[in-house]
Amino acid sequence: MCDFVRVVDLIKRGLGGLLLSIMVLPCAAADTLIEQQRANFLLAEKFLEQGNEQAFLSISEGLADYPLYPLLRYQYLKNNLDQTDKVSAFLTNYKDSRQAILLKPLWLDYLAKQERWPEFIQNYENNDNTALACQFHWASYQTGKQQESLDAAKQLWLTGDTSPKECDSLLFTLTLSPIFTPDLMWQRFELALDKDNVSLAESVRRLMTPQDQLLADTWLQAHKKPELIEVESFLNPAQTMQGRIFAHGVARLVKANLELAMSLWDSKKPQFNLDHQIAQQVERKLAMALAFKRDGRAYYRLQQLGPIDPEVRDWRVRTALFEQNWSHVAEALAALTVEEQQDPKWQYWQARTVEALGDAMQAQAIYARVADDRSFYGFLAADTINKPHQLSSKPVFVVDSQLNELLSRADFRVIQELRAFNRDVEAQRHWWFTVKKLSQEQIMTAAKVAQQWRWDQVAIMTLVKANYWDDIELRFPVNYLPQVQGNGYSQQLQPSIIFGLMRQESMLDKNAQSAVGARGLMQIMPQTGKQIAQELNEKWLSDANLFNPDTNIRYGTYYFKKLLTKFNGHFPLAIAAYNAGPNNVSKWLPFDKSVPADIWMETIPFKETRKYVASVLSYSMIYQQRLQSGALKIKELLWDVVPSKN
Repeated sequence: MCDFVRVVDLIKRGLGGLLLSIMVLPCAAADTLIEQQRANFLLAEKFLEQGNEQAFLSISEGLADYPLYPLLRYQYLKNNLDQTDKVSAFLTNYKDSRQAILLKPLWLDYLAKQERWPEFIQNYENNDNTALACQFHWASYQTGKQQESLDAAKQLWLTGDTSPKECDSLLFTLTLSPIFTPDLMWQRFELALDKDNVSLAESVRRLMTPQDQLLADTWLQAHKKPELIEVESFLNPAQTMQGRIFAHGVARLVKANLELAMSLWDSKKPQFNLDHQIAQQVERKLAMALAFKRDGRAYYRLQQLGPIDPEVRDWRVRTALFEQNWSHVAEALAALTVEEQQDPKWQYWQARTVEALGDAMQAQAIYARVADDRSFYGFLAADTINKPHQLSSKPVFVVDSQLNELLSRADFRVIQELRAFNRDVEAQRHWWFTVKKLSQEQIMTAAKVAQQWRWDQVAIMTLVKANYWDDIELRFPVNYLPQVQGNGYSQQLQPSIIFGLMRQESMLDKNAQSAVGARGLMQIMPQTGKQIAQELNEKWLSDANLFNPDTNIRYGTYYFKKLLTKFNGHFPLAIAAYNAGPNNVSKWLPFDKSVPADIWMETIPFKETRKYVASVLSYSMIYQQRLQSGALKIKELLWDVVPSKN
């Protein structure tokens, strides 16, 4: 048998001076061709890394039928874009490969830098890459389509985001053209400030006339120090543009000083000639800010808004709920669209409302309908009428022939080879590239493949792509059960609650890492991990230790129990704190009277946290059935939320 491990070890150690002279690694004792190909693939990569092009080309020629051959060619061609024929041939021969998609923008950028405009236009395909779009329109401009290119440049100009450097030539030419108007300048200036992109706004200001620059300076002052709009002499209501500055200043004040923002808006708004759409945007911002603060004035202001969107309709219900004004809740629910009213969430609140208004029979009928739904609201409705939770588990059924057919496809052979080299990150990138090409049935089969590989997160997310939700075993894996049970026992926590947290945080992916740096199964931030280690009198090894399931689950359960203690054993509050931090949760406690926990959850200001708490609780109920442990009900965890003592 070919000693593949030995070959890999030799390559890692560099093979000394021999590496530069060997063209093909002999493997005379190989039992399979694939082992020889894997060894030679690694060797080819090593030659390429060392810059030994001749050796690389020689060995890679023998790998043309190896699944990762396109990857080798891509690694070579991305640094040899001047080899036009080879690049073009690769993009043609492997047009459906992920490597071709990665190489294409590099090739186009190279052509643009070489000012090979006809070739650029010939190879360009419209996509969401702004830099390439700018280069395409600049190429068109250079080849005679000036007006068409400038019209496209106008659309690229109208953004509050800083444009890529590839857009500089096109946008500069736009600013010198007859179609560039003061109105275009003001639109980009305002869009930039709406996104708090002050540097872009200041660069646009420099293009303005001296008179307009003075107005822009006033706007910039209002942006940086919005309380200036309170000074009578700061703005001149007679000038149309200054009404927009006033509206912008009020919008900026909302977060820092909501009371002042409302006072200035209500008292000074009549002085300005305001565009109706801009006025409505400010009214919406004020009303929503009140709603997020659970302010009693929110419902009225939300009711006064003109054309409304789904978020405003939702928050009309929520503000009425927090008031516990059931007539207002009924009114707000009736204002939802017919489709929105069918959502189990709003059906649950419809039942709560008619029950509070005295119609117990109708409430029972609605609860019974909602109780069939596998969700937080379905489980809560079921608990209310003492009905068992409905999981409706229907596993995806696939036969070996379906699995084998999928795994024999070229893309899946690539994924399997990447896994053989323990390159799981690249393998999963290729997985998502591949899934886009599959039918719904094939996607469901792929999810079962990922499940077999113990790629739990990938399996779950793949099944989502198939829009299939009923394979409970796949969607709620029970890996790491000993660690969960052990830490649950030591922290006096139900294992189902820990699994609920893990499922929501990482989908049980031990290598999960968030954009902000949270790591592992229970998504612990390194700073939090260091603090926990100190409290447990453990030596902190490194941030990477949080990817260790034993450490991560131990730290995560310890931290959650700490939050649970802080919030007097109140599970929804502790779960919310795990997501949004204990300081935010403390701010969200009621002011003067207790609030039912379901209402408190529904009115959490952060959308992410609102969904998070409901998901963790519902997932915990699912895991309770999966583990066949206990008979805990959601309703038993939803005690009233009492006012803050501060």
